[in-house]
Amino acid sequence: MIQLTGVASRHVGIYIGGVLLALGLFPWVGAILQQIPKPVLGGATLVMFGSVAAAGIRILGQTAMDRRSVLIIAASFGVGLGVAAQPTLLDQMPAVVKTLFDSAITSGGITAILLNLLLPEERVAEAAQASAKGGALARWRKPLG
Repeated sequence: MIQLTGVASRHVGIYIGGVLLALGLFPWVGAILQQIPKPVLGGATLVMFGSVAAAGIRILGQTAMDRRSVLIIAASFGVGLGVAAQPTLLDQMPAVVKTLFDSAITSGGITAILLNLLLPEERVAEAAQASAKGGALARWRKPLG
């Protein structure tokens, strides 16, 4: 929401959280919110998730990409997209695995966390050498022509 509003104060976030918590105690507020048309909620959801995706892409663009990072990103996207494209993929798995990996977002996120913990870090000398050359994305930052 910081991207949309420009407000990054913790106090504002705490205040809004308190207001939403208080409003949740009144059923008539929920009844009013249920009257909002689904296309309006869909549009708001689209903007919200688009903002989250744009922030994630910005973070990825600001980091130096070594082989380890590219592998983690590619595997996470692959697992997430695979679960989204083939919902029956997990039908034969135990209930715990189905619960954890049923959503594309959670399966990609868990994959990223596990790979980040399991894959060895790049050695400092190799990272310094790649950084001196402009990072892994330097060849794509050259001007066209």
